[in-house]
Amino acid sequence: MPSLNDIRSTFLDFYKRNDHRVVESSPLVPRNDPTLMFTNSGMVQFKNLFTGVEHRDYTRATSAQKCVRAGGKHNDLDNVGYTARHHTFFEMLGNFSFGDYFKKEAIPFAWELLTKDFDIPKDKLLVTVYHTDDEAADIWKKVAGLTDDRIIRIPTDDNFWRMGPTGPCGPCTEIFFDHGDHIWGGPPGSKDEDGDRFIEIWNLVFMQNEQFEDGSMRALDMQSIDTGMGLERIGALLQGKHDNYDTDLMRALIEASANVTSSDPDGPGKVHHRVIADHLRSTSFLLADGVMPSNEGRGYVLRRIMRRAMRHAHILGAKDPVMHRLVPALVRQMGAAYPELSRAQSMIEETLKLEETRFKQTLDRGLRLLDDELAKLPEGANLPGEAAFKLYDTYGFPLDLTQDALREKGRAVDTAGFDSAMAEQKAKARAAWSGSGETADATIWFDLAEKHGASEFLGYDTEVAEGQILSLVQEGAGVEAATEGQTVQIVVNQTPFYAESGGQIGDTGLIKTETGAARVTDTKKVSGLFVHSAEVTLGTISRGQGAQLSVDHARRSQIRANHSATHLLHEALRHALGDHVAQRGSLNAADRLRFDFSHNKGVAAEELAQVEAEVNDYIRQNTAVETRIMSPDDARALGAQALFGEKYGDEVRVVSMGRQEGSDKGLDKTTYSLELCGGTHVARTGDIGAFVLLGDSASSAGVRRIEALTGEAALAHLRAADAQLSEIAGVIKAQAGEVVNRVKALSDERKALANEVAQLKRQLAMGGATEAAPKEIKGVKVIARRFDGVSGKELGALVDELKGKLGTGAVVALAEADGKATVAAGVTADLVGKVSAVDLVQTAVAALGGKGGGGRPDRAQGGAPSLDAADAAILAVEQLIEARA
Repeated sequence: MPSLNDIRSTFLDFYKRNDHRVVESSPLVPRNDPTLMFTNSGMVQFKNLFTGVEHRDYTRATSAQKCVRAGGKHNDLDNVGYTARHHTFFEMLGNFSFGDYFKKEAIPFAWELLTKDFDIPKDKLLVTVYHTDDEAADIWKKVAGLTDDRIIRIPTDDNFWRMGPTGPCGPCTEIFFDHGDHIWGGPPGSKDEDGDRFIEIWNLVFMQNEQFEDGSMRALDMQSIDTGMGLERIGALLQGKHDNYDTDLMRALIEASANVTSSDPDGPGKVHHRVIADHLRSTSFLLADGVMPSNEGRGYVLRRIMRRAMRHAHILGAKDPVMHRLVPALVRQMGAAYPELSRAQSMIEETLKLEETRFKQTLDRGLRLLDDELAKLPEGANLPGEAAFKLYDTYGFPLDLTQDALREKGRAVDTAGFDSAMAEQKAKARAAWSGSGETADATIWFDLAEKHGASEFLGYDTEVAEGQILSLVQEGAGVEAATEGQTVQIVVNQTPFYAESGGQIGDTGLIKTETGAARVTDTKKVSGLFVHSAEVTLGTISRGQGAQLSVDHARRSQIRANHSATHLLHEALRHALGDHVAQRGSLNAADRLRFDFSHNKGVAAEELAQVEAEVNDYIRQNTAVETRIMSPDDARALGAQALFGEKYGDEVRVVSMGRQEGSDKGLDKTTYSLELCGGTHVARTGDIGAFVLLGDSASSAGVRRIEALTGEAALAHLRAADAQLSEIAGVIKAQAGEVVNRVKALSDERKALANEVAQLKRQLAMGGATEAAPKEIKGVKVIARRFDGVSGKELGALVDELKGKLGTGAVVALAEADGKATVAAGVTADLVGKVSAVDLVQTAVAALGGKGGGGRPDRAQGGAPSLDAADAAILAVEQLIEARA
């Protein structure tokens, strides 16, 4: 009996032998179709090839595509576990032709694979075709030898595929397997077609037309093939089962569920095990593809699937979290085909355990409250909407969980009453909403958030995606379109653009539609909406259009490197300065980073050197940068650092980078940096490139600021410094390695020459001063004169020398050099009691139009605006001496 892994390999190998490129499954979050919540078919990743927008180096492809149907119009969640063939997660096998081959090749390929490679009896197969598709019917007769009664013509859209209201479309042919007349049901198109006797196993789509808005069609220039065969269905068939959950892969997961819950896999809890097995696959694959549990969008659907499985484990009697214990069994079954499961195994286990631990608290409390509410009602009565809303709003018990719990009791919820209570709460919230910053009065954002819900951010793992334009806003009002040259704010349902937050600036880039393009200059978040500020650079963009969104890769890479370096810098500062260091603000821009931190003194040069070296050590370590989702309390218990002033919700992203030995912080003993952060980061620390500190300065009281560069900016800074060093070496005629010693020598030489010049100036001044006899005022010898070319520094020494030569008396010297005027005075010790040097200086300075001056009674100095009134100043000094002597 072939396993599902064998069947998958056989399918892909068959088409590989027939010149098809084996293409890996695309992620479950579609990047090229904004109308889809999750990838739900094999053709999603090839959509742009079918429409001719994209071209690749192959025209034939085959794939095993992982798919999820649990939200939007493709939602099988409520049926999972209760039917034989409904799943939230399934694999779709497919082969595709992009203008290469068509019906004449596609049908023989399918028939050969089914009847030869899979060895399915020919007499058990029958097909449907669109009622006007004579070509397909004739090929089936020729290739398979099918009679008319086994080629059923279907006149409905069941056998006519459309990509949308307009665009590529075409007829289908579906292949069915007859399980035998012992099972109830009729062939497709009959009144009993809903029975289980005839099961569709493969659908071949012939994409041959293009449909227009008026309903008309024309033949496509590039006619293509798109097929889909569910691995679970064909697996059940080839393993002789009539139930997908009896296949080897699903059975292994069911038995793993029974083992961890200590219950019978086929007993009364059979449905619960089936739900757990299915939901284990969808939750694990969604987590591996970057979807994290949250209260909105894809994250909400993931959480809903998780919690549904966890409730079924609770019903089976599990007292402790068990979902994470099932992940190894899944990896054993599917890890070889999908290596992303193995890579993400520890993260999947950790996330499931955290979610189930927290959910069990909500579940236990919610079920008790639900029982209390039901006890108040008549037997069999539906739960009032107000009660369901109270469980949701006050106790965190979601509506879908209430409905799921009531379903087993044969009851339902008054959803109209629930919706009414929800609407009333939203009305109150809108009335209380005041906005913030520049959008304080723009209630349009609140209305848009209420209408469309929060934007889905895809930018953690992609920089290019498609979105649907939900709204265009100009000057606070919604508009239908914006044309070339106009500025506009654009809201889309999903975006790879990061909105400014946590110190990281918003992304820039391009938004393109079929009719125009806009350059995004900034991205901000308002009421959960990612708002792209943009200028229309080409044509017209309109509300409702699909759009391709492309982040400026080079700029994002620089921002990402700076942000990751900030985390390393924070930890290096704590190592160098102490655990008191805490972030007090940051800026992660494209050209630099800025980091403010608590520290009450300047950082010494040797400390800065230590920090810079440590950051570069961990950059060269080139370890993976990992992200985990957990509660803020659990993150802090682990030792994660939080961003100052940031508000955190129920879950946080915890970013870890670097590995160290001998760490004793938190529970993660080898992680170097562990921080709560919602920003984007490099994949590995080596992607930062290099790190250069520019310096340390004061930001505010008790807060220091460091600025730094990374990557190419850091290298450019070092190159510029090296060029400057080379230029200096050339000027002083020294080798680069000798520059420091040479500059020191030149500096010493300059100081010696300056001292020599000063001495010569003093000697010259002294010579002029001693040639003129001192003036005697009431018996006091006085020298009061102007000395040009003598600096303020030299003037004091000159006064001391003149005072020494006088023996007894007073000296007042005025000098002006380099645009600065100075007055100095000296009085011999025997005259200090009569005349103070301070008084002499202040008198002279006042006469020169200045204020102040000070020193000791025997020696003082002061500055003046100029020496234009030098004669008046000397006269004022002499008059003071005459008055005091």
